[in-house]
Amino acid sequence: MKKIGLIGILFLFFCVNIAFADEIDDCIKNYPGNQDSCITLIQKKVFELNNAIVPLQKESVGIRSKISSAKSQIVSMENQMILLTQRLIDKEADMEVQRILMEERVRRYYINSKKYTPIMIFLSSGESSGLLRQYTLFQAVISQDKNTVSNYILDLKNLELNKAKVLVEKNKIAVIKKDMETRFGFLAGEIKKAEAYKAVLSAKQRELEAQRFASLNLPTSLGAGPLMCTDDRKIDPGFGSGFAFFTFGIPHHVGLNQYGAFGRANVGQNYKDIINAYYNGVSIEKKPNITIKVKGYGSMSLENYLLGIYEVPSSWPMEALKAQVLAARSYALSYTNNGAKEICTTQACQVYKGGNKGGGWEQAVKATEGEVVTKNGQPITAWFASTAGAYTYTSGDIGWKSTDWTKRTRDTNGDINSFDDLFKKAYDKDSPCFYAAQGFRKEYNKSAWLKPSEVADVVNVILLAQKDSSVQNHLCYKNDSAHGCTDTWDFERVKTELRNRGGSPFNLINSANISDWNKNEGRVNTISFSGDAGGASFAGATFKSYFNIRAPANISIVGPLYNVEKR
Repeated sequence: MKKIGLIGILFLFFCVNIAFADEIDDCIKNYPGNQDSCITLIQKKVFELNNAIVPLQKESVGIRSKISSAKSQIVSMENQMILLTQRLIDKEADMEVQRILMEERVRRYYINSKKYTPIMIFLSSGESSGLLRQYTLFQAVISQDKNTVSNYILDLKNLELNKAKVLVEKNKIAVIKKDMETRFGFLAGEIKKAEAYKAVLSAKQRELEAQRFASLNLPTSLGAGPLMCTDDRKIDPGFGSGFAFFTFGIPHHVGLNQYGAFGRANVGQNYKDIINAYYNGVSIEKKPNITIKVKGYGSMSLENYLLGIYEVPSSWPMEALKAQVLAARSYALSYTNNGAKEICTTQACQVYKGGNKGGGWEQAVKATEGEVVTKNGQPITAWFASTAGAYTYTSGDIGWKSTDWTKRTRDTNGDINSFDDLFKKAYDKDSPCFYAAQGFRKEYNKSAWLKPSEVADVVNVILLAQKDSSVQNHLCYKNDSAHGCTDTWDFERVKTELRNRGGSPFNLINSANISDWNKNEGRVNTISFSGDAGGASFAGATFKSYFNIRAPANISIVGPLYNVEKR
């Protein structure tokens, strides 16, 4: 089984890794406006990779456990070998002493055996009683010497045998140890390769999902103006009971949380406190006022450029404005490589409208003149976003290049034990997009509400994909002839295919809840459903991924922490 597993994973790498990568690139290139099918294609391959990796991981765990157990036994045996070897050394020393004594006893045995014979006792009749006693005594001594010599010879033989056995066992232990470590090392290496390739696919998937999210027109920051997230809890879709999936925050959750800075400033934190809350191990240093190039505006000094940044309202608390100024100044220096290249004027960089915004913003720029957020003396790419939804993540967490100045933060004023606590304690709770169901359909009052049968369909899709990964190209929401999404199956076809594979499909979902979530990092661990076919539970990331493929229109879950509401 181990050889089969390893051969399988190697085949996967040499064949799939090349061919599938080309297939993805073709999909992205040929269908730039419709990425659902490409996401599905990647999802299918990630699922297949998981199926290939999991048995190897289980095998690896088994081997690791065996190696751990074997190592413990080896250490115990090696300790026993050391103890036994020491005893053999001691025995050899003792035998050397006995050898010297044996030489004397052998000599004495020879003399005594010749000196006291029965005929001598008979001829010495006058002294027979005394000689008899001496004879008896010496016979006992002779017998003892004889036994001692015999035991010495036997011990010497056993010593040599034991030394040989110890050497053989030591060699066996060394071979076993090397063999197990070699086997585990090879298997671990193959798993590492598979995990690395899966990470590449996952990054592609995140990239394509981001393109899908772009259709939601979600602002990255406040630079586009006031946030306009709708609270679907206040909308009646017109079809009775239903479910909606609400995400905490909007992408990208990295760096300065603008509404979080607003909340922190309102409770008395200063701008340096705010900066250190969102960036890891940074310093605030003074840097010279260099000249930078701004797209469409030409060259200007960094400080003049900052006066025209429109990222947060001037009416916000001064300490929040100062924190935003430092982030903007640092971002500009890092993005332009200290003035070497041009910076754009949209949310793709940071929003610049020219002139002087004035008011509190101008005051904040002048009050912090030259102050830059640095790491190891260099300006950081000080990312920021409007609403983190109570949790920020590292750049690596969301598929960007890993950086040592971004960090995971529970952005709350106190401990969190429930979603209700987030609504009360999150620093960015005042954002209109703190908790929102994203996307909508033109029908159903332009809401993100789904019917119980539509939620059942998403659940059925996941159950079917878990039964048979080869059908994933049929599981998109849209019927698309592009790669990975041919002959999309409707609700009833999914149910039929699930039944054919021994599954029990749902017609309706009656209840849904987040049964487990990470309160320190802000991620759904498990989401659970119950309906006419019983119950079903999925990993939070798995459900989110399939939901974003199967849910109608552009209705999406846009972050790792979400909740489900029923009406």
